[in-house]
Amino acid sequence: MSHHLDTPLAAQTGQLYIDDLYVFPSETGTVFVMDVNSNVNGLHSEPGFHPEARYEFKVHFDGAEFETLTYRVSFDEADPEGQQGFQLDALTGDQARDDSAPGDLVLEGRTGEVATAADTRIWAGRIADSFYIDLSLLAIINGAIAQGTAPDLSGWHPDNAQNSFANTMVDSIVLEISHGHRLLRPAARTGVWCATKLATDAGGWRQINRAGHPMMWPIFWPNDTDFSDPSNTRHPSQDVGAAAEYIGGQVAAVVAAAGTAGDPTGYGRTVAAKLFPDVLPYVIGTPATYGFAGFNGRTQADNAPEAMLSLVTNMAVPSGLRPAVTEQQRDSNFPYVVPA
Repeated sequence: MSHHLDTPLAAQTGQLYIDDLYVFPSETGTVFVMDVNSNVNGLHSEPGFHPEARYEFKVHFDGAEFETLTYRVSFDEADPEGQQGFQLDALTGDQARDDSAPGDLVLEGRTGEVATAADTRIWAGRIADSFYIDLSLLAIINGAIAQGTAPDLSGWHPDNAQNSFANTMVDSIVLEISHGHRLLRPAARTGVWCATKLATDAGGWRQINRAGHPMMWPIFWPNDTDFSDPSNTRHPSQDVGAAAEYIGGQVAAVVAAAGTAGDPTGYGRTVAAKLFPDVLPYVIGTPATYGFAGFNGRTQADNAPEAMLSLVTNMAVPSGLRPAVTEQQRDSNFPYVVPA
C-alpha cells in the first residue's frame, strides 16, 4: 500500500515501491499514473524501472471483487544512455488476474519518449514529484493512530508548513486510454489499483507492492519498516476480512479519545468500509477529485493527505499547503508530468 521512500527496505529497492496512484480524465480519455522510486530520503536503489519486474494497472468494474482489465508494463535493461525499452500488454477477463497469461501486446516504446497505438498512449521516465505534505504533520497523526490517542495539534502551525517533497523525483508511468475503449467508456464505474511484481526463481511472479487509496501505509503501518505485514502482497478482495476490523478499531480509538464522534465504533467501521477494499473508485469521464466531497479518482493537484488525515480523525486537519505549491510539477498536456 503506497508510500514514499521512508524506510530502509524501500531505500534498497525503490524501483519496486509505489509512491502514488492517480486516475483522472483527459479531454478524450482516462489517465492512469503510477509513481515509484522516490528519492525523498536522498537515496534510491537504481535509476529507472526494474528490468525483472512488472508494473500493472488493475481495473474492476461495477463493484466486482476481481479485476477484468489489466495493463502490464515491463522494461528492459537500461542502455548506455540510461533509456529502457518497454512493452505494454493488455489482459482482459479471467486473464486480467492471471500472472501466467501473456496478454495482448499493445505497443512498445522507450523511456523518455511518447509511444502511441490505437486508443492508447504511454510515457515513462524520471519526473519531478508533484506529491506534497509536511511530514511533521503526518508524524502527529500516525502517532495518534498507533497509540489510540487524540491528535495533539497544539504545536502545529499550518502557516509554517513546508513541502517535505520539494525538489524530489520519482519514476513515473503515464498511461492514457481513449474513451473509445470498449470497457473504459464514459459512465463506467471502476475501481483501480496498481501493483509491482517481481519474477521468482521458480518462474512465477511475486507481488511486492500495491496502491489504491493514498496514505494508507504511512497512516496505519508507519512502523513496519521491513514490510512484514501482508497487506502489500494480498489481493484487495481479501482486505475486508484481513484488515477492516483492525483499521476500524484504530480509527475508533482516535475519535473516541478526541471526542469527535458520538459513536466511535460505528465511525471506525464506516471509515474501514470506505477504504476497503483498497481500490480507488472512479467513474470514467467524470471530473476526478480526492477530497472532502468524496473519492472519485485522484488528480495530481488533489490534497489527498489533508483529506485522509481529516477522515481518520473525524476532524479538520489543515495541511497548510495548497495545490499551487507543486504547480510547476504538473502539466496540462500529455504526459501531464514534468520530466526531470
